[in-house]
Amino acid sequence: MWKILNIFDGDYGCEELKDGETPKVTVTLEDENGNRRFFSVKDSALYEKNLGEGSVLDDLSFFLDKE
Repeated sequence: MWKILNIFDGDYGCEELKDGETPKVTVTLEDENGNRRFFSVKDSALYEKNLGEGSVLDDLSFFLDKE
């Protein structure tokens, strides 16, 4: 099982998104053994699945499908 520890929005600041580009976030996940994985995904994909910090997933398939 994997828990979402952190969602970092990247704060695009002066590097604005290009026209048509979708905002992405970096997600930090940790399993029960302390192993961590980092994924970059569209922010909207997390909202669609109602995923946020503290959410627990059985596996990484959601994130692997987004790579």
